[in-house]
Amino acid sequence: MLDERYLQLLSEKFPNSQAVITELINLRAILSLPKGTEHFVSDLHGESMAFIHMIKNASGVVRKKVDEVYGDALSEEEKRALCALIYYPDERIELVKRYYAGEPIPNLQSQISNLQSLDDWYIRRLGQVVEIARAVTIKYSRSKVHKLLPPDYAYIIGELLHESNLEQHDRQTYYNAIIEAIIETGCADQLLIAISYLIHGLTIDTLHVVGDIFDRGPGASKILDVLSTVRDYDIQWGNHDIEWMGAMAGNLALIATVLRVSIRYANIETLEEGYGINLLPLANFAMTTYGDDPCTIWQTKDFENNPRLTRSAQLMAKMHKAISIIQFKLEGQTVLRHPEWHMDHRALLDKIQNSKIKIQNCEYPLTDTNLPTLDPKDPYKLSQEEQDLMDQLARSFRKSEKMQRHLKMLYEHGSLYLVRNGFLLYHAAIPLNEDGSFTQADVCGKRVAGKALMDRTEEIIRQAYYGTGKAKDDALDYMLYLWEGEYSPLYNKDKMTTFERYFISKSSIINHQSSISLDPHHEKKGSYFTLADDEKVCENILREFGLDPATGRIINGHVPVRTIKGETPIRANGKRFVIDGGFSKPYQEKTGIAGYTLIYNSHGIQLVEHESFESREQAILSGSDIHSRTLLQDFSGRRIRIKDTDKGKELLEQIHSLEQLLDAYRSGTMREH
Repeated sequence: MLDERYLQLLSEKFPNSQAVITELINLRAILSLPKGTEHFVSDLHGESMAFIHMIKNASGVVRKKVDEVYGDALSEEEKRALCALIYYPDERIELVKRYYAGEPIPNLQSQISNLQSLDDWYIRRLGQVVEIARAVTIKYSRSKVHKLLPPDYAYIIGELLHESNLEQHDRQTYYNAIIEAIIETGCADQLLIAISYLIHGLTIDTLHVVGDIFDRGPGASKILDVLSTVRDYDIQWGNHDIEWMGAMAGNLALIATVLRVSIRYANIETLEEGYGINLLPLANFAMTTYGDDPCTIWQTKDFENNPRLTRSAQLMAKMHKAISIIQFKLEGQTVLRHPEWHMDHRALLDKIQNSKIKIQNCEYPLTDTNLPTLDPKDPYKLSQEEQDLMDQLARSFRKSEKMQRHLKMLYEHGSLYLVRNGFLLYHAAIPLNEDGSFTQADVCGKRVAGKALMDRTEEIIRQAYYGTGKAKDDALDYMLYLWEGEYSPLYNKDKMTTFERYFISKSSIINHQSSISLDPHHEKKGSYFTLADDEKVCENILREFGLDPATGRIINGHVPVRTIKGETPIRANGKRFVIDGGFSKPYQEKTGIAGYTLIYNSHGIQLVEHESFESREQAILSGSDIHSRTLLQDFSGRRIRIKDTDKGKELLEQIHSLEQLLDAYRSGTMREH
């Protein structure tokens, strides 16, 4: 029996027997509905245009619905035109109106077909969009659909979507009259847009982003803006997300890291345009400090190949060098503050002597010896100018309203891992020993392993944002460990060799190297990345997180799947899916594709492989789409209902509570009001 105080609280929402009965009927009906469609994506890396299109086309689900509804009744050209309207209704309507106003628009004539007037086009497209919306909404309750409708048009759209009691002929006449009235009153644009957005909202019932929203692409802030409009989404933090979250929360070493990585890949659009971070102070400091330095090794091909870049390659190289030296100083300060991390090997500035650096008893000549801000007596101390610059940049991060809003989103909708409907989601790794057992590691004073390590790590990540005093400061420092620490579940390599890759050339390594273990560029992956392809290891991980090892599955990202080399995203005999397929354009040469989406609907699981996205403009103009193919289709033959899901378990608990409240009303132990 539930606690009487809980029943009293429940009675405030359901004050009498009839209210309880109505809700019980509603919940039991919902349990019988097919489950909504879940989409799983990973490693977006700031590629906002491809992500936004994926949201709009629901990883090919919308086109599939068009094919199911119309079959051969529509030509390929008209199907593409219909999809383009559903994906980008605002822009597509404007394009069509310009065409009918007499403006010549290439490729549009064949898509308009024999529709002589704008009114003809409205009648045709309204009918088609309504048909697709009916096909999408059929498995949802009317109340759920109604909640997604704009209030001004909810009644009209409801009438168009749902069957009436009229005879077939009368019903068609009724629908035609509604559409004619919509056009005559000038509401057609708004209705087409509203119904298209309804299709977007229901073809993806829940969106899971399995890490790395941030990195090389220019549109991470745009991705988060779009996510904020998605009705139901969650994020499993990736290593690049933690890097940015630590910077947004005020970790100076990670602020410098974010700046270095952004400049290194000529991706300053997210900082400057997305978040309004002023990089002029850094540019001025770099010019003043390294004005006569050619900074040759700090120039990258990205500086030359990025059409969005407004600064010269030379200035970018100087900024790159300036912020890198600052990062190495701040990184060294942090790891020396925390000897318990055992990361002294990341404090390398004090190993420099006479234009050489000593690592693993080998001396290597430095590729760059012009280090005017480095004090040999205190190599990790920032110069006054460097300190002033970092203070200014930290204020900019703290005062960026959008950055702080997105940080809050990442915390409110994010977690280190998620268990949902038999899936275990995490971005990178569960640290493992060589024998497959869980690695025990120190996480801010507690020795933990497996699930306990993940839980303790998430606790520390949240302290970095919500905590106070020394606990918050230590947690904020720990964000740097999570970015590059050996037992970090977001990194899990022995070290991050950024410094070595900048300052030690490959040729000098060859002269000293006797084995791979002495290669200062080499980063050794943790045992997880080889052992997790073993079915028994995956079963042990699933068991650790409370899932049935026979039916549970792991979903990872982090490591790009090189399909051009024969790699597959389906690992461990189907126990693990690695869905990092190369959303990020720089990775697509290695992967051969442009990302994966795992789709879990009421029929089962589909794994979809995507080709590269051409452009938003081409999608609007000619209906070009992301071409996809299904790699895996695991359908059981039995329709999966909401009662079979985690949401169903929650609803059953609610039903149990309501049944007890109803008994209390009927027995007289609680008064109805």
